[in-house]
Amino acid sequence: MYSVILLLMTIGVVNVLADIHPIEIRGKHFYDTVTNEPFFIRGIDYQPGGSSDVAEDRDPLSDVSVCSRDIPLFQDLGINAVRVYSLNPDLNHDKCMTMLASAGIYLILDVNSPLTNQHLNRYEPWTTYNPTYLEHVFKLMGQFMTYNNTFGFIAGNEIVNDKRSAERSPPYIRQLVSDMKGFIAAHSPRTIPVGYSAADDLKYRVSLSKYLECEDKDAHDSSVDFYGVNSYQWCGDQDFQSSGYDKLVEAYKDYSKPVFFSEFGCNEVTPRKFGEIPTLYSDKMYHTFSGGLVYEFTQEINNYGLVSVNEETDDVYLLEDFEALKEQYKQTPHPRAADLKLVQDQVKSRIMSNSPSCANKYTNLDITAKVVPKLATEFIRRGVKCNKGKYVDLEKSDLVSNSKYFDAKGNQLSKVPKMSVVNDINSVKLKEPEKKASNSATGIKASKSNIIIGCIMVFGVVLDMFSIVFV
Repeated sequence: MYSVILLLMTIGVVNVLADIHPIEIRGKHFYDTVTNEPFFIRGIDYQPGGSSDVAEDRDPLSDVSVCSRDIPLFQDLGINAVRVYSLNPDLNHDKCMTMLASAGIYLILDVNSPLTNQHLNRYEPWTTYNPTYLEHVFKLMGQFMTYNNTFGFIAGNEIVNDKRSAERSPPYIRQLVSDMKGFIAAHSPRTIPVGYSAADDLKYRVSLSKYLECEDKDAHDSSVDFYGVNSYQWCGDQDFQSSGYDKLVEAYKDYSKPVFFSEFGCNEVTPRKFGEIPTLYSDKMYHTFSGGLVYEFTQEINNYGLVSVNEETDDVYLLEDFEALKEQYKQTPHPRAADLKLVQDQVKSRIMSNSPSCANKYTNLDITAKVVPKLATEFIRRGVKCNKGKYVDLEKSDLVSNSKYFDAKGNQLSKVPKMSVVNDINSVKLKEPEKKASNSATGIKASKSNIIIGCIMVFGVVLDMFSIVFV
């Protein structure tokens, strides 16, 4: 079987008969629930059109043409996760989530959006923490809890980012985390982690992490499961010490939860070389940090993009940063269980770490605000009406993009990026929905996994897979 897989990879067809595995937390690291190997995030922040490009009729994961355009590039980069900041729970995301899962890519999802009643006001959170807002949060979670490749939810991004917000918002963040974890416990088919993404400000970042980590005897299960750090410290040709990464490791080495970079990639020196990648995944850092997400995929006015998209033609221009990041990921190995000095029998069961008890105060934070109690109780008890996500059939046309791709010099790529199926959702069956198949396939069917049947059918579908990858 291994030689067959190698052959398929050589000819451009990757067809591994396996489900995409949910990721869980054990101690202060993420783990694949099936292989028991540690999971280190190699990802990008993804919000084409910017955070404001969410509306009643569109968002980044509702448009199949955008997903078919970008997911092959995700695979080319060698990433395993994307973070999306804003989605509309009233739209259907089944096809894009199926495509991401088939491509071996996990989703880290923020539950807020810039739209009215869909985010916490950092300066007056009591005006926005209300049933309408909570319903939005729970509808979004209810839709995405059923996908195996939903990695986790982020309760807030940089809500605390100055003195005023630090005086007013922390208790509301903690209450929202508690609400979200309560909803997951009541309605999710599996435990999905909930975390927070902190601003790149040393005045608040570490103290807020301690406040969100601690266990409150009066508010059970209100601490985060992971902590994201937005960091832009490594600029140009720096190293572990000059960038201050050594101080980051020192600050979080005893943190009881997983920590990762929810944003990174300083652009003060361009083009970016991403020299921090080898260090981030080295033994200097991987005992403390679980990887990170590069900011960001599409070029916006802030000049952090890996690619530029022509809004009129939908053509994609790969920037120098894209090639630099691709090369760094290619050259940097993924840490393994052995690297963490763990053996497989030590990590088979979920390990719960002991978090410290909450203190009465934290540096530069005011945690005394009283949040209206039990606003989420009825939602948690009854649930919310939402479109629960599911993996669906994909037609061949769903995997093909009409966009043209150009390199950093403006030359059109002779080889158009194609999406490869590296995770068959349960098992993959090829079908011809409109007429009897000859040697072509026009769809992918997600069906119940059966390893015996899968082993028998893999040889029979090799020729058909050519039509998906090469036609």
